[in-house]
Amino acid sequence: MAGVSFKDIAKRYGEVSIIEGLNLEIRDRELMVLVGPSGCGKSTALRMIAGLEEISAGALSIGDRVVNDLPPKDRDVAMVFQNYALYPHMTVRENMEFGLKIRKMPKEDIARMVNEAAKLLGIDHLLDRKPKQLSGGQRQRVALGRAIVRKPAVFLFDEPLSNLDAKLRVQMRAEIKKLQHRLQVTSVYVTHDQIEAMTMGHRIAVMKDGKLQQVGTPLEVYDRPTNLFVAQFIGTPPMNFLKGQLREEGATVAGASFSLPIPQELRAATQGHGGAEVVVGLRAEHIHQYPPQDRGPTIRLEIPVELVEPLGDEVVVHGKLGEDSLVFKLEPHHAPEAGQTVPVHVQLSALHLFDGKTEKRLTG
Repeated sequence: MAGVSFKDIAKRYGEVSIIEGLNLEIRDRELMVLVGPSGCGKSTALRMIAGLEEISAGALSIGDRVVNDLPPKDRDVAMVFQNYALYPHMTVRENMEFGLKIRKMPKEDIARMVNEAAKLLGIDHLLDRKPKQLSGGQRQRVALGRAIVRKPAVFLFDEPLSNLDAKLRVQMRAEIKKLQHRLQVTSVYVTHDQIEAMTMGHRIAVMKDGKLQQVGTPLEVYDRPTNLFVAQFIGTPPMNFLKGQLREEGATVAGASFSLPIPQELRAATQGHGGAEVVVGLRAEHIHQYPPQDRGPTIRLEIPVELVEPLGDEVVVHGKLGEDSLVFKLEPHHAPEAGQTVPVHVQLSALHLFDGKTEKRLTG
């Protein structure tokens, strides 16, 4: 077993706190994605697993060993960096062999393991080239191969795709996910890209300002964000937010330009709280051009259009509802123009409600 456990982990530089009170259990053979904006502490957490950052407080375990004071070479982890970290004077083969030679493994075993990894990654025809002769995607495969041959207990990925173009990023994230599934190695993947997080992780851990906000499967975090930050960070386009107040003992929520009935499943959280300030969350895909069939009751709103973004198979429409912005998607053949007012139908069963003061999710 080679799970990774953070227990009350803290990282401080003098008086500056980078991570505080991090508790996270990464399961054996799981691909866990740490996601969040720049400066949230996700790369620092990854580097603590690798032994590249000292731990200020708490206990970090790999398997059943606490590794706080264990040097990186004894932790049985392999790390893939954003900038590939290949030796420019070595060939692909020599780069992949390097860690095995340091361990003084037999030459025959080294050759076999490198050839197997190169074939797995489709770079067996590149073994005699230098890194400068490779494309970005090929270099990233070499970096992956160097990690694979070590057969570590844990793979660590530090934003490995951020230097690649958009098309190659999509291809490589699929390859990494398939590779992790095939090798069944516990993996921790750091990214600021929530699409990468959603498409790759068995579970994702959302971080902000050095603190863990939510852990769950991609669908759990998307469908039931624990607070406003997670709701805004996960999803493209970001969730719409409408500021309002509970009325009629919590049966409706009203803003300056709207009034929405509260779905029955949320009434337990709002009943008796008339007058409370709340934020209504609504994703773009739950705002429809026509009343959807079999999705429960809707309410019609008239939305003035400010901007239209064509994406080919759909258009993203930016509109206004009073002082609040509202983003939704329409079919391209029915796209409005800026300045027009369009009717839309809001799917009430898909509303999210957050406390206006604490920003936490209200649950029924």
